Order: sequence, then C-alpha cells, then structure tokens
Amino acid sequence: MHKVCLAIGSNMGNRHKNCAEALHILNSKGINILKSSDLYETEPCGFAKQEKFINMAVYAETQFEPEDLLKILKDIEKQLGRKDSFRWGPRAIDLDIIFYDDIVMDTPLLKIPHERAHERRFVLEPLAEICPEAVHPGLGKNVKSLLKELIYAEDSQHKKQG
Repeated sequence: MHKVCLAIGSNMGNRHKNCAEALHILNSKGINILKSSDLYETEPCGFAKQEKFINMAVYAETQFEPEDLLKILKDIEKQLGRKDSFRWGPRAIDLDIIFYDDIVMDTPLLKIPHERAHERRFVLEPLAEICPEAVHPGLGKNVKSLLKELIYAEDSQHKKQG
C-alpha cells in the first residue's frame, strides 16, 4: 500500500458538504483515509475576486499508482460538479496529490510533490495538523518546519519598514 497526502478545497456551493462528499467518495474508490484534518476557511489564491475556500488535508493509503490516483481524483471532481475554468478560478471541489510515498515525479501530467505545496499555508496548515513529521521529498524538510518557515516569511513581509 502507498501512503499519500491529499489536499481538498471548495469555494462554490455548500463547501462543507462538497468536502464531506469527497471524503466519502475517496473511501468508496479504494483510497483508505487514515487521518483527516479540520476544515480551514482561507482566502483564495491567485485570483482574489471569488468566495473564500474551505480547505482540508487527508492522509490515506491506496494501491493505485500515481497516474491512476490522479485520474480517480479528476473523476471525483467532475462527479462533484467541477467545471473547466480558468487557472485558480472558483471550483466546487479541488483534489490535489501533495505527497505520494517519498517519490519525486515530474511529468507533463503530474508533479509530485505538488510543486507549490511548500508555498501555500492553506495546504501546509491542515497537513501539519495530521502529519507534521511528513517529509517533503524534494526539499528534505518536514511539514511542520515548512509551515514555520512560511509563517515567518509572511510575518517578515508584513513588518513595517523604516
């Protein structure tokens, strides 16, 4: 069995229900959820003029290979009402592979670990809640350290210069 960390987000319709349904469908498709985080309400990233997101993370095990897992996630997104849109636009559900075992993969279809996970508090915060010691295989740092560094960087950017 492979261990995976997934990010789940929604900012359209009943955001809480969309995330709960995604969890249910993941389990029914053979993705065994071992831990799930609390729900976090977050500001949108990339395109600000949209509703806030509900984000969460799950730690799961699966027999699916990375490309097959991605296909399942995309099918679940469609099943839950995700429509093709512009990059970072509103969506009923968003399912991303953050980590898959300790592999580093970079293909036109799939990048693991997720290429911007370490820059996104809405990914790291829920992930740190459920698996703070999980190591980002590309950076060699655990989630707790990455979150701490990101918060420090955000705080430094907001300090008054003078």
